[in-house]
Amino acid sequence: MTNEIEQAEKPKRRRGIYLLPNLFTTAALFSGFYAIVAAINGRFEAAAIAIFVGMILDGLDGRVARLTNTQSAFGAEYDSLSDLVCFGLAPSLLVYEWSLSSLADLSNLLGKLGWLAAFIYTAATALRLARFNTQVGKVDKAYFQGLASPSAAAVMASFVWLCTDYKIEGSVLALPAWIITVLMGFLMVSTFRYHSFKNFDLKGQVPFFTVLIMVMLFVLVSIDPPPILFLGFLVYAISGPVLTLVELRKRRAARLND
Repeated sequence: MTNEIEQAEKPKRRRGIYLLPNLFTTAALFSGFYAIVAAINGRFEAAAIAIFVGMILDGLDGRVARLTNTQSAFGAEYDSLSDLVCFGLAPSLLVYEWSLSSLADLSNLLGKLGWLAAFIYTAATALRLARFNTQVGKVDKAYFQGLASPSAAAVMASFVWLCTDYKIEGSVLALPAWIITVLMGFLMVSTFRYHSFKNFDLKGQVPFFTVLIMVMLFVLVSIDPPPILFLGFLVYAISGPVLTLVELRKRRAARLND
């Protein structure tokens, strides 16, 4: 009888969603949506910047959820949908509107190859996100399997931003744009290993030299963001195949020594 009274008096847990982390996710989703609208209207530089803003907000929502202990299954699913818009649809549409659509002026076949490349990138982003969601807690957190979608989107957006900043027409670079779009899609669904930098502890003590390097990176980016961001994320995108090849050679050398 006493147990029944205690259970009746015990307040029921309310069902709902956490507001704070999902506000950041919604802001990231809005950045992706704005990038799409800006790209359609020919404002390519604004669209590229919006994608980078979405990257910052996407990084904050997870950290805010962990700091405030407000992680939820709803938030994880909502974040994936936001990532698909911000890092899948927005970059592919940006590159298509800026450059790949010009291939249709050359021939009908090339025009189809242009929008097909944009679709390959978008589909690869969806596959990358789905694979990531199914591997949570099953793989080494220190590494990503395949290029992360924000990094792939950063390469695409910074490439358009760089060329727009230097007044280079997208139709002139249709072939490089096509190659980069397909390559980023391939790297996302590949099995190449990439450093995730999730082991970097912001709360712990770090050497003074590490802080100095971080300050210098901020200074370099602030001087001329488009080329620095493009080169930085391009090097990171290439680091996956290089790191994988180095590890394969080490394993082969260890087998020969055995």
